[in-house]
This record gives sequence, C-alpha cells and structure tokens, in this order.
Amino acid sequence: MEDIFSKPVANSVIARINTLQEETKPQWGKMDSAQMLAHCNCIYDMVYDPEYAKKNPPPNAFVRVLLKAFLKPIVTGSKPYKRNSRTAPEFLIKSDKDFARERERITAYINKTQELGAAHFEGKRSPSFGALTSSEWNVLFHKHVDHHLRQFGA
Repeated sequence: MEDIFSKPVANSVIARINTLQEETKPQWGKMDSAQMLAHCNCIYDMVYDPEYAKKNPPPNAFVRVLLKAFLKPIVTGSKPYKRNSRTAPEFLIKSDKDFARERERITAYINKTQELGAAHFEGKRSPSFGALTSSEWNVLFHKHVDHHLRQFGA
C-alpha cells in the first residue's frame, strides 16, 4: 500500500484528483464526481471536523465490536474494495454537492494528513474501530480514495 503520509504519494493522489472534471462519469456506481469527492471527505471529516461527531455519534459498544471484527479487516486490509460495495449510512451522499468546493476540501485534507505524518495517527481512535495503527490509518485513507478515483478513471 502506498504511503499517503509521504509527500510524493500525497501529491500523486492530488494530481489524480485534479484530473477529474465535474462532468466525469463513473465506471460503476451512482454518485457523480462531486458526490464522490464529498463521500471521500467523510473519512477526513470524521478525523478533523468536531461538528461531524455531533451529527454522527459513534456506534454503541455492541455494534463497534461487530464492526471491529467483521468490517475493520476489509477497511484496513490490503485487498482492494469490490465495486459497488455497501457503505456506512453516514457516508452516503444523496444531495447535490459543489464540485470545486469538495475538490478543495479533499486536497486540503490530504495535505494536512501528510503534513501531520504517520506519528500523529499512531494509536488515534476511529469512532467505529477504536485505536488504529498509523499503518491502518494509511490504508484506510489511501485505499478509499484510490478506490473512488479508479471508479472515475483517474
């Protein structure tokens, strides 16, 4: 898995994002390009935006155990996501989004993540999975955005 905490990888991902256009069509799925970028921003919102936690409280203890046992290996593992995989309800984007704004947000989040570096994320808690290693955060961040960039041919 490429290291999103490294400047060259972060820059490469941002370059791929910058190839997207508002009218770029997906190769699979229902989201348009603005909705996809907003969807990718959800993971970063979860980490960086205190308002996100107020709107989306963490799952209860029982659900967290299930998520950690069954979903965490998929989300933080090296195997690519399958096309049309189900997503968490709080990550579903159904409304129209501003493409330029969402692209600016994801770019800023990727840069911030890279600048903070892996050490910042070591042991940082995920609302769904509990404490993650920086390696698990790297996979979560990179694999998710890579999946959706491939969805849009970027």
